Amino acid sequence: MNDQQRQLFDPEPAPWELDDAEQRRVASVVFSEPPFGPYDYEVPTELDSDVEAGRRVRVPIGRGNRVLAGYCIEVSTQSHSGRRLKPIRAVLDTRPLLSQRMIRLAQWIADYYVCELGQALEAVVPAGVRERAGTREQVFLSVPIAVVARLTQLKLPKKQAVALRILAGSANPLTPAQLAEAADCTQAPITALRKKQLVQEQIKRVQNVEVTETQVAREAHLDLNPDQQRALDSILADVKSDKQSTTLLHGITGSGKTEVYIRAIDEVLKYGRQAIVLVPEISLTPQTRARFRRRFDSIAVLHSHLSAAERHWHWQQIARGDVQVVVGARSAIFAPTPRLGLVVIDEEHDSSFKQDTAPRYHAREVALQRTRDEGVPLVLGSATPALESWHAAQTGQYQLVDMPRRVMDRPLPDVATIDLRVEFQSRTSRGAISRPMHQAMAQTLNEGGQVILLLNRRGFSTQIQCPRCGHVIKCEDCDIALTHHRDDDTTRCHYCDYQSTPPNACPKCTFDGIRYGGLGTQKLEAEVQGRFPDFEVLRMDSDTMRKPGSHEQALARFRAGDAKILLGTQMIAKGLDFPAVTLVGVINADTALHFPDFRAAERTFQLVTQVAGRTGRGDQGGRVLVQTFTPEHPAIEAAKRHDYHAFVEGELPLRAQFGYTPYASMIRFVVRGEIEDQTEAFASQLVELLTPRLANLTKCRVLGPAACPIAKLRGRYRYHVLVMGAELDAMREATRQVIQNLKTPDSVQWIVDVDPLDLL
Repeated sequence: MNDQQRQLFDPEPAPWELDDAEQRRVASVVFSEPPFGPYDYEVPTELDSDVEAGRRVRVPIGRGNRVLAGYCIEVSTQSHSGRRLKPIRAVLDTRPLLSQRMIRLAQWIADYYVCELGQALEAVVPAGVRERAGTREQVFLSVPIAVVARLTQLKLPKKQAVALRILAGSANPLTPAQLAEAADCTQAPITALRKKQLVQEQIKRVQNVEVTETQVAREAHLDLNPDQQRALDSILADVKSDKQSTTLLHGITGSGKTEVYIRAIDEVLKYGRQAIVLVPEISLTPQTRARFRRRFDSIAVLHSHLSAAERHWHWQQIARGDVQVVVGARSAIFAPTPRLGLVVIDEEHDSSFKQDTAPRYHAREVALQRTRDEGVPLVLGSATPALESWHAAQTGQYQLVDMPRRVMDRPLPDVATIDLRVEFQSRTSRGAISRPMHQAMAQTLNEGGQVILLLNRRGFSTQIQCPRCGHVIKCEDCDIALTHHRDDDTTRCHYCDYQSTPPNACPKCTFDGIRYGGLGTQKLEAEVQGRFPDFEVLRMDSDTMRKPGSHEQALARFRAGDAKILLGTQMIAKGLDFPAVTLVGVINADTALHFPDFRAAERTFQLVTQVAGRTGRGDQGGRVLVQTFTPEHPAIEAAKRHDYHAFVEGELPLRAQFGYTPYASMIRFVVRGEIEDQTEAFASQLVELLTPRLANLTKCRVLGPAACPIAKLRGRYRYHVLVMGAELDAMREATRQVIQNLKTPDSVQWIVDVDPLDLL
């Protein structure tokens, strides 16, 4: 019988039948960049105790044995009779960065969002943790057992002998500096001991950054009204039953949802467990953190304004179990809590919970999967739930708890619309602020109240256009009008951050009467300061809130009453609680209403409703004025009445009629390239490959290719393809089959976005 026949007919021995010498440990490793893997590597004997799932390793890859860092996701024992494997070169981490649960969660993200596992793992582990930010290598000394045994026999100078005895008696290794201090000597005796090899040296990486928090006075729990108590009882029933459930807490603005979260978390902590609270805007993080710090002993905060070293420090505290509550934005869902007991997502409808780079996950869906895997409750809170969440509650996937009244039975503010068409025709007002808005602001300020103004547009002038030839000044790399920023006198693209000097004349026809039009927050700020010079104005947008701590400082000044007028973009629209605010003004409710996106009406309703909820939270009550060119639009009419149910009843039938979410799922392909014809051709090829694989699916449609609403971005032309249907698993599988063997021209790039929120 030849060797080939022997391989066919002689079964390999089972692993337990092999001698130890015939077995080897094999690590499965994935990478965050091509080639993604997984690939198998042999674990060398000297690294046997260090290699485990969740640690990073350095391994050779390819014929040239280029060394890459990758994630070990599994270690198994295999027979030596198999293929030859390259050995692992080094282990990068002293302890696992990822638990088995977090590896499973990353695998789910890779499967659901059609991305690589290595990319998902990079999202789970913060860059500051991967880079070991805020740490440095340090030498630690100890006395070997053999030296301890003959300690009394050694003939040493007095200072060396004292230092050696102190080190031998220490329960933990000491640094040379610590030993010198303990022995009351210089480094010279210690250096001598090291040269004589009487001490053992070990290099460890230690933390040299520590985040300190100022102490705050503790507060007692607030009394709950019947709505709050009913919501809390519902959540606690699931906490006590030790099972996964998802509760949609539909509470109007000012109904006291945060107090319900706090009381539920308090119960979770009694079981020795931890909680994660996600908030959408960085501006909400300091306020939420302050509320929680007044109730709980240890709070960790994770958001994008932290330095890498600070994030690493918080991450380590959480992983050790020293933190009770983790508060943060989207990525905080990956906090490495060893004893997770509850996840809360406040303002769950907010689009900032969706990641816009690979992996393009939604924190709500990741939280749902994580809580299912760990068997803990998930609470979604909002005054304006996403239609997907509302539909899930209506169909029994989530349990719905309503909180229809404000705390202390305070009334919702009156909302009135100002028809800008009438204002424009009357010629009684010029500028962003209409006459009724100006009068209301003057009255509010004279009565000692505060004002919030919302305008979801940054910059000073949002369009620069020649009135003679109609030419619009656009970004050189994007199909986007440049915005004029007056503070540094630049024109800027808000998509690629291209900057240039504002033109004095039209670059096309040289006409020197070029017009700066449109309205941004800078221009609004200048107008408000001109109209109300006796009152301080604060502006909050991504231009003014770049420095660490800027949010806290601005909100503290407004809360203290130093500033009477707060204006800004959507970051001021949600969650903020200022009892002295008695007037909220929406400068233009139409900014997103007419975008080519089926979610435009939903976003407009949510934004207007949320900002309206910032007033009427104190004893003085409040009112809201909404400036709009379309006051009759159903979304604005519903927001005017604070009527979420009316909006849903009008919007959901339209979604069902046209096959949009929540009645169908969507996968979006975006193709971008430097050559327009080549980009469009590649998008067409995608459609040709996808169509036959989706042909057997019920009510599945492939739309496109079509130019994206923003047809050019960062110097590349953009086309998109939409796949819509009810069978998401089959749609994802077809997508995987297509992209696995897809040959992409060098000048073309593409992305896949499952459950996209943005179609621009």
